[in-house]
Formats: sequence, C-alpha cells, structure tokens
Amino acid sequence: MPQMAPLSWLTLMLTFIVTFLIFNTINFSINSKTSKSQTREMKTFHKSWKW
Repeated sequence: MPQMAPLSWLTLMLTFIVTFLIFNTINFSINSKTSKSQTREMKTFHKSWKW
C-alpha cells in the first residue's frame, strides 16, 4: 500500500517532535530550579580570573 506511506512518515515525525519537546521542557524545568545558585557561583568564578 504505497498510499499509506506518507501517513507513517507523518506519524514518525510527530512522534520525534513530541519526544523532543517533552525532553526540552523537562530539561528546562530542571535547569530553572538550580539556576539561581549556579549564577552566583558563576559570577564569582568569572571575577576570579586574572588575564
């Protein structure tokens, strides 16, 4: 059935897009929780460099 091939490609592409979006939202939520403490450390870290 060659007529059904675009439907399977569309389903595959949508599955990858949804998985990618879920991964990004989970990653962003994890990073936003720890960003405040890390930004303070990074600021002091950058100030300690002597070029």
